[in-house]
Amino acid sequence: MPPLKQKRDLGWLLIVLAGLLPLVLGIISTAIEAKNSVQHQQALAANTLISQAEKMSDSAWNMITSLRQYHYQPCDKIEKQLQLAGTLNAYFRSIGTLRGDNVNCSSAYGNNPGTLQQMIRRAVPVTGKAWWSLSIAGTAGVPDRSAIVFVRQLPDGEGFWAIIDGQYLLDFMSAVGSSQGYQMRMQFSGGSVISLNHPDNRTSLFHSMTYHASSSRYPIDVTLVAPGSELGNAWQRVMFIFMPMAAIFSLLLMLLTANWLRRRISWRDEIRRAIQAKQFHMNYQPIYNSEKQRCVGVEALMRWRRPNGELVRPDMFINAAESEKMIIPLTHHVLHLIAEDVQQWAVEPGFHLAINVAAEHLQHPDFVKDVLTFARRIADKKLTITLELTEHSLIKDGPGVAAKLASLRERGIKVAIDDFGTGHCSLSYLQTFELDYLKIDRGFINAIEQLNGETPVLDAIIALSHKIQLQVLGEGVESALQYLYLRQHGVMFIQGFFYARPMDNDRLRNWLKIEGKTPLEGDAVD
Repeated sequence: MPPLKQKRDLGWLLIVLAGLLPLVLGIISTAIEAKNSVQHQQALAANTLISQAEKMSDSAWNMITSLRQYHYQPCDKIEKQLQLAGTLNAYFRSIGTLRGDNVNCSSAYGNNPGTLQQMIRRAVPVTGKAWWSLSIAGTAGVPDRSAIVFVRQLPDGEGFWAIIDGQYLLDFMSAVGSSQGYQMRMQFSGGSVISLNHPDNRTSLFHSMTYHASSSRYPIDVTLVAPGSELGNAWQRVMFIFMPMAAIFSLLLMLLTANWLRRRISWRDEIRRAIQAKQFHMNYQPIYNSEKQRCVGVEALMRWRRPNGELVRPDMFINAAESEKMIIPLTHHVLHLIAEDVQQWAVEPGFHLAINVAAEHLQHPDFVKDVLTFARRIADKKLTITLELTEHSLIKDGPGVAAKLASLRERGIKVAIDDFGTGHCSLSYLQTFELDYLKIDRGFINAIEQLNGETPVLDAIIALSHKIQLQVLGEGVESALQYLYLRQHGVMFIQGFFYARPMDNDRLRNWLKIEGKTPLEGDAVD
């Protein structure tokens, strides 16, 4: 499969994955939110149920406290009072008194003999406490309906008891959990289970969810089981709210990914194809020496013209080449194109050739070798090669870069800082690196308003350059006023539309023959 098709296929895969990402995250997050929602509902139901059970327990213990007024009294004297108290107070199946383990008196059965164990139809728990409560499956009188027994025994062997009918709790469970189809179970002190089961016949892909809770005041434990369909319903509700937003994010992310891939794949591949198709060519902008009053060099500028005649802006394709890791192959191509053009020049020895250097190339281990290889290719023309570096390219690996530049300067290569003053820590570079030229950015040149006026920053840069014995070049010179101001302040080299615009190789060779040695207007009579 061709590399371009592979990249396009990979691009489509990335777009699809980008579109799926918000949807997958949305599904996962909504599932988590649905689970949390069901658990929250379970917690509310469980706490409501526990609160009701605690309320019933409070009522039972209050009843037992009130029964202490019948301490040591015979059953025939208190039976009616017990019946009245059991009838007037909610929840109670029966209440009564104890003597040892025997039922002394009951609101339901009077003084019929019997033991506590017979009444609750199970062994009396050994708790070591004077009071205890226990959920039971039934009583002797109502064996098929659950209940909760509460007992308080006094040190003298007497005691009191109350039984709450479990149906009250079952009715409350039904009211709390029937709409959600919850299965509910409650135990007092680990006794018999009081349960309410709501069979859920709806099919669901989800498993049931179990929730446990306990009372902080009484030995009451509650278990709630939510059917899988409840989780499914909660998930549907949450997805109905959040998934439209996830779908919108999915579309946006797909569009952003497609745009990023389009720019990335197209720029990288277009630059590579443009190199192979020889769509790049070089323009050269002449440099004027006011002292020699003629052109003394050129700056090489790359241009890209597509087959349809469209020119691609240099800042666009150079930035794209840097971001797509194509700047070094592009620089190699530049050096090749310049070497081919130079073979056709008829210039004097020492003619300056300025070449812009990319930061990534400057950091590359082969940088020095690449420059020296290029210098050997054009050695017969005896040109003076000047490498133009931006301040940005000097930020990283200062000592390493300084060593590379020093090595090249030993072989006759000149070094210039381009667009001086627009980067960071410019003055520190003048101390760190061995330089030959300083190019003043056009922004400072544009500040010139009158010949006898002052431009403090520009004047300071020129004065500093002269003091540290650097040659100065003013770039972007577009008027006679700017040129005269620079010449008056000792700037020997200028470059800009005032002198000459960039031109291709053929036009440059003709221009050099006709105008290259012609002084600027005013210089010839000076």
